[in-house]
Amino acid sequence: MTNKGAIGKAALTGGDLRSFFERDAITVARDLIGCHLLVNGMGGRITETEAYFPHDEASHSFRGPTRRNGAMFGPPGNVYIYRIYGMYWCLNFVCTPGSAVLIRALEPENGIAQMIERRGTDVLTQLCSGPGKLCQALDIDIAINNRLLDRPPFSISPSAPVPIISGLRIGITKNAEVPWRFGIQGSRYLSKPFR
Repeated sequence: MTNKGAIGKAALTGGDLRSFFERDAITVARDLIGCHLLVNGMGGRITETEAYFPHDEASHSFRGPTRRNGAMFGPPGNVYIYRIYGMYWCLNFVCTPGSAVLIRALEPENGIAQMIERRGTDVLTQLCSGPGKLCQALDIDIAINNRLLDRPPFSISPSAPVPIISGLRIGITKNAEVPWRFGIQGSRYLSKPFR
């Protein structure tokens, strides 16, 4: 299976950004695979995502808007950042209000030296192989929460279609049986292999 919704190679801005993200989170999660994400000029190709919905018990939006999850109810293409385990940041992109896509992993392409320094490893496959590692490598924290992806420090551009694999979401206990995790088939730059 390949992502059929990918459009052009130019950065997503304005109406393009809204139309790309104002769709079902599963569709967006699939179509984000292979896209290029930069934060302050550093980043790479998105290799793994997960979809979340308001009716999904595993989602932060399940109980409605709060001060913590308010960005998740923002406009399509909004950024929602939260902390897990009291120490790791996670990056999400809002689709329709209350729905979002977690960016789980990417293949480093730009700013690799800075990523190596931040992560304390020069193993490229380990730089962004999980949502917490990705945020550490790209220096993402709550300071850039609740911003649209077409504004600094973000830049996101679609890619040509890539082969996609899907599987069960990982790292959660509620509603874990749904196949809403997506990745580039055969990629070495994943948080965990697909089974």
